[in-house]
Amino acid sequence: MSQVKENDTVKVHYTGKLGNGQIFDSSLEREPLEVTLGQGMLIPGFEKGIINMEVNEKKTINIPVSEAYGEVKKELFYDVKKEQLPQDMAPEVGMGLASKDENGREVQFRIAEVKEDHIIVDANHPLAGHDLTFDLELVEIK
Repeated sequence: MSQVKENDTVKVHYTGKLGNGQIFDSSLEREPLEVTLGQGMLIPGFEKGIINMEVNEKKTINIPVSEAYGEVKKELFYDVKKEQLPQDMAPEVGMGLASKDENGREVQFRIAEVKEDHIIVDANHPLAGHDLTFDLELVEIK
């Protein structure tokens, strides 16, 4: 039976969990993830976990922060004056925001703190700072 190797295109079902067991994403209720390995589309630990799997194989992998979304970076927290926000907006901690960078690309933020005259937004990936666990099932090697 063939095994997954670098640069293969694969289909894989997954369920991603945080350290406390909370599920943050799963493909089980939709089509499996189809991806070509070696193109930087997956976090390193996820890609390493798929290598050498065989079709219909199931396994659980644990991915440390360093091979997932990295540590939380303090330099990705920004102060935004409330007058820069839409007038009808009532900012709340955890609320998602989007803005455009100087190149016109959309950047996602989460409100980390609400102060009297400004908010503090966090541009880190929501899963930064977390070790992750994935239940995997290899569906197909193309």
